[in-house]
Amino acid sequence: MKQLLTEEKVFKDPVHNYIHVQDTMIWRLINTMEFQRLRRIRQLGTSYLTFHGAEHSRFSHSLGVYEITRRIISQFERSGYKDWMPEESLLTLCAALLHDLGHGPFSHSIEEAFEMNHEDWTCRIIQENTEITAILREVGEDFPQKVASVIAKTYEHEIVVNLVSGPLDADRMDYLLRDAYYTGVNYGTIDIDRILRMLRPYNGRVVVKESGMHAIEDYLMSRYQMYWQVYFHPVTRSSEIILRQIFRRAKELFQEGYSFRFMINPLSDLFGGEINVEQYLLLDEALVQTAFMQWTLEDDNILANLCSRFIHRKLYKYVEMDHLDSETIDEIRRSFAGAGLHPDYDLEIDYPTDLPYDVFRPGEGFDSKQILLLDRHDKLREISEVSDIVRSISGIHRGRYHLYFPQDKLQEALTRLPGSIGEIFAK
Repeated sequence: MKQLLTEEKVFKDPVHNYIHVQDTMIWRLINTMEFQRLRRIRQLGTSYLTFHGAEHSRFSHSLGVYEITRRIISQFERSGYKDWMPEESLLTLCAALLHDLGHGPFSHSIEEAFEMNHEDWTCRIIQENTEITAILREVGEDFPQKVASVIAKTYEHEIVVNLVSGPLDADRMDYLLRDAYYTGVNYGTIDIDRILRMLRPYNGRVVVKESGMHAIEDYLMSRYQMYWQVYFHPVTRSSEIILRQIFRRAKELFQEGYSFRFMINPLSDLFGGEINVEQYLLLDEALVQTAFMQWTLEDDNILANLCSRFIHRKLYKYVEMDHLDSETIDEIRRSFAGAGLHPDYDLEIDYPTDLPYDVFRPGEGFDSKQILLLDRHDKLREISEVSDIVRSISGIHRGRYHLYFPQDKLQEALTRLPGSIGEIFAK
């Protein structure tokens, strides 16, 4: 199935040093319009408003995931492990390369606003009438469907899915390293060389040689730290909230028949709820930010204000609370409305939580979310059974309530709020 290039192609990469492309199909997939579009989608969404270096793209991340997967497969094939089937190599590499193909502008924010899933779009792009589909079909008519099934986690061989999407997959390893590099933090600096050397194909899934446990502990700690220090950074969450509100308000106005001063396809198709693959592929961050800039001039004050805040980084402030019940939330919303504030757009309650690792529970058996260690007697044990460090960060949902609000508007309305509510936001 593999057809090698006459000369290996190499990408210089700040994270992996070099990314090596040896297969003709991989090279051709990289050069499709659908894959090149990922250059125009940031990997970390709005995090560039918090960490100014976080301008890297889904394109560079996808190449990184491909490179890690290539290195793992090369190790498996060099070692001659009987549990790895070489005929799965090209399928796995294609899935690794294309796994993020369906991300839209600002990634997860647009997904939440329009109830979309980037994996669904990825599978559609791979299987519908695109350049990607035509290239994949050269392997076989069913090859696009096979690649899509790996990404959808329904492919029959779990080990292939494990490499692309699992508790210790190429996707997570690349984004921890890459996001740490571009945000300038040290939390994601995992020992990837050590981890890759310790991976083994065993009984249909990827496991870790027990002597590599400490490198995996570092990996899980890095994930824990990156989520709380980078991905859940409260300033980033503020920008994501405003972004979601922009999409929500624009969609509301469109469905009410509001006459926009500026509207461009495929945004109208997106707001109308009927967008096909061809239109979806026109969506990138340059187009969306152009619309936002134009919408700062809209007659609708809510949309204009939100867009101005996002474009000019006038983000919402926040206060933290350990406990917040539904009665207090209702009281805050009523008080905001009574003080002339909009309870849907001038208040957002956020409760970020993360589960760094889901521990093994006796009697349930190992599942695909767990990392298994292989000892010298070929016995498997789930890592939290062995590691105190992993147990200490596992199964814990840590989080605090964050109440986000426009400080300038709240300051004007503060005297009109009940004393108990005003005290919350005057902290």
